[in-house]
Amino acid sequence: MKHGPIRRALRVAALAAACLLGAAAVAGDGLAQTRVKDLVTFDGVRRNQLIGYGLVVGLNGSGDRLINTPFTEQSLKGMLERLGINTRDEVLRTRNAAAVMVTASLPPFARQGTTIDITVSALGDATSLLGGTLLVTPLLGADGQAYAVAQGSLSVSGFSAGGVAANVTKGVPTSARIANGAIVERELKFALDETTGVRMALRNPDFTTANRIADAVALRLGSSAVHVLDATTVDVRIPPRYTGAVARLIGDIEQLTVRPDGIARVVVDERSGTVVIGDDVRISRVAITQGNLTVRVVETPQVSQPQPFSDGQTVVVPRTDVQVQEGNGRQFVTIGGNVSLQQLVNGLNALGVGPRDMVAILQAIKAAGALHADLEII
Repeated sequence: MKHGPIRRALRVAALAAACLLGAAAVAGDGLAQTRVKDLVTFDGVRRNQLIGYGLVVGLNGSGDRLINTPFTEQSLKGMLERLGINTRDEVLRTRNAAAVMVTASLPPFARQGTTIDITVSALGDATSLLGGTLLVTPLLGADGQAYAVAQGSLSVSGFSAGGVAANVTKGVPTSARIANGAIVERELKFALDETTGVRMALRNPDFTTANRIADAVALRLGSSAVHVLDATTVDVRIPPRYTGAVARLIGDIEQLTVRPDGIARVVVDERSGTVVIGDDVRISRVAITQGNLTVRVVETPQVSQPQPFSDGQTVVVPRTDVQVQEGNGRQFVTIGGNVSLQQLVNGLNALGVGPRDMVAILQAIKAAGALHADLEII
């Protein structure tokens, strides 16, 4: 009896199964992996905030009342005088202009001549910026230097309409945006290739995540010049082969994947009843029940009429009916020790309670010392 073909077939089948299992394992691990690019920010590679004060004109009677906003009147007079129009002793009575604050974010490495988006917000008592045009407005940085100049037609998503007795407002008509509304005039001086190291700051500080990032970077670069300074900072020295090519080094680091870690946390928003439970939250073995008490107050006033031809008066007699009803006692629901997130959710859902009652249950579990997580109430 020949066993060669059978053995070869078994070997092929085993190899195929091993390949499938390996591929599944890689795919399963990949689901938990996150790019370093999404976990950290690089030192020096950040946005800078810009701000400016300007005027919007062309409004259809919805601008500032100059009698209530003297700064708008002063700005109008100053602008007109710069254009050669003397308005020093004149009284302006226009409602087609509004004073605004202009804000923008200057991207890292923005070059002279590139455009950025801006946001325009009313400063005075203007009711709407719809149809307005922003005049030339310098945008200043924290150092007082002008880094961009803004101008253009406003794009307003809201509106306001009404009369003497009523009005309707949708959105925020006193705020607008201008896409590519500012031109960069000054560049931030930052020589990336002259740096001797790259420093990464974790968006969510954690020692475990920082060490995993350092291990991934060291494995990729084949260098030991990677140091975890604290839970937030990972420092990388520039390897010799990346000298003069720091941008390529940052790009290579960004594409590395690690599995982030973090503190188990339960976030509760009592105002809206929202509860967010992290995947690492664990609960010791507890038994939970939740009461259901309903108090109903009904007011049924009655009118008492006097007898005919009597001296009595018609009066309203209040009648109040108070009913207290306690719901059917629920059985205790037991949640096993060291349960997963899905088991925790299933156990809480078995109680049949709403989100706000669930907030009280989580607080009680925390007070009992069975919730092994940080309970954060916002």
